[in-house]
Amino acid sequence: MPKSFSPKEVDEFFARLAKSNPSPKTELVYHNPYTLLVAVVLSAQATDKGVNKATEGLFRVADTPDKMIALGEKGLTECIKTIGLYRNKAKNVIALSRELLEKYDGHVPRDREALEALPGVGRKTANVVLNVAFGEKTIAVDTHIFRVSNRTGLAPGKNPREVEDKLTAIVPDKYVVHAHHWLILHGRYICIARKPKCPVCVVIDLCRFKDKTIEPEETKPNTSLKPRKGPAPAVKRKNAARTKAKK
Repeated sequence: MPKSFSPKEVDEFFARLAKSNPSPKTELVYHNPYTLLVAVVLSAQATDKGVNKATEGLFRVADTPDKMIALGEKGLTECIKTIGLYRNKAKNVIALSRELLEKYDGHVPRDREALEALPGVGRKTANVVLNVAFGEKTIAVDTHIFRVSNRTGLAPGKNPREVEDKLTAIVPDKYVVHAHHWLILHGRYICIARKPKCPVCVVIDLCRFKDKTIEPEETKPNTSLKPRKGPAPAVKRKNAARTKAKK
């Protein structure tokens, strides 16, 4: 097992991420807590880019629970059919919209238990909504954060909850609000799955990953490849052999 990060190293890790991106934000496009909730539910097993493409038109006509219910499951399905698992997601969005109207007067609750009780909402989705919409100090562990935490040795764990608990325990309080986004963006653009971009990583010296990607040195131009005068070496050797044979 790699050596655990010391508190000083953890602080340095996030200090560097903070310096490279002082104000990180979610890449999901939303207009209010409700549309954020919907976007996060739709983002399961889908890319933010794909979700944004689908919700661009959706949120123009349905940006509140009552408008979403008026659109109906069929209309919602048509809007999000480019997203994976869209049929099941459409059912959940309509169902959670009804519950928001019935139990919370159409408002998104600022409470983990209440959020997790909504159809299609799990711990990760609740953490994202609490963090992004309400500024709560939560850390939502998705595939990117899970990979970064394990690969770097920052907070290794066998499952998302274990990683979340470890991150919650070690991340300095001053960095907790943005930690979720820093780790996601780092995993999405630098510490990528197949070939991490280690040479441009700001925490490369802190990272415990053994098989770091090393970019090959740039091939230097061969200045010796100049136009030759006279026959090529192979021709010269052949001519020399003929001359020797004649002698």
